Amino acid sequence: MLWPLLIAYATYLSFTKTHERGGRAPNWARDCFLFHWFAKYFPIQLHKTADLDPTKNYLFGYHPHGIFGLGSVASFGSEACGFSKKFPGLIPHVLTLQNNFYTPIYREWLMLLGYRSVSRSSCESILRSGPGESILIVVGGAQESLAAHAGFMDLTLKCRLGFIKVALRTGASLVPVVSFGENEMYYQVENDRKSTLYKIQQKIKAACGFTMPILVGRGFFHRYYGWLPYQRPINVVVGAPIHVEKNPNPTPEQVQTLQQEYIQALTRLWDEHKDQFAPDRIGDLRLVE
Repeated sequence: MLWPLLIAYATYLSFTKTHERGGRAPNWARDCFLFHWFAKYFPIQLHKTADLDPTKNYLFGYHPHGIFGLGSVASFGSEACGFSKKFPGLIPHVLTLQNNFYTPIYREWLMLLGYRSVSRSSCESILRSGPGESILIVVGGAQESLAAHAGFMDLTLKCRLGFIKVALRTGASLVPVVSFGENEMYYQVENDRKSTLYKIQQKIKAACGFTMPILVGRGFFHRYYGWLPYQRPINVVVGAPIHVEKNPNPTPEQVQTLQQEYIQALTRLWDEHKDQFAPDRIGDLRLVE
């Protein structure tokens, strides 16, 4: 009886481009009590280091990816950490894989919370759609999740130029974001780059577009093993903006120069806060392929 509706919905999913546009998510959805419970579990806190002009557009670069990027959900994907109070006038959109918007129902939930596709056309469309419209990209992506080991901050950033080009084409200011504690949410089985496990994980990524970290968390009623993330604090620190001059056709040299400026700003942000939020770290911030 419902097959005509299913066909209509499938057709809609095939042709709609709403996941590539801006727009403000309703406050009641972003301020849902479930997100506040989620943030308090760890807890997750959002820290502001500079004011952001609401008449401008911003591209936030989130580091590290961790296993699931849990800090981005509470700090940018909801009001659990008070984003709108800290950055009034900004309209944040957490970007995720386009394939997520082909999953019925789940797609509508993502859209309701302001999530959008991470495609180039989506990034540029949102940043050009009005003042305050901003995007958050978890820059390291699936590749970086394989480097999510407690005590380390290994970032896949050297080869990431797409978000730099988007900032130049749109004139959006770049804002580095460091999520201290993101890599401590799970224990990931050692996967040295020369190991058989790592090679298998890379083949899965090449074939499917996502990775399969072998991980262990805690259980519902004990702390020893399970699928829940460990109850450890995440501190999301938002840095000062890097103002970018709009350039529709940037040269490779201009892209490289801006990338180096961004890396330097990100490194400074890490150095300024690592003793406070990562006192038990094993290694410092490191750029890997």
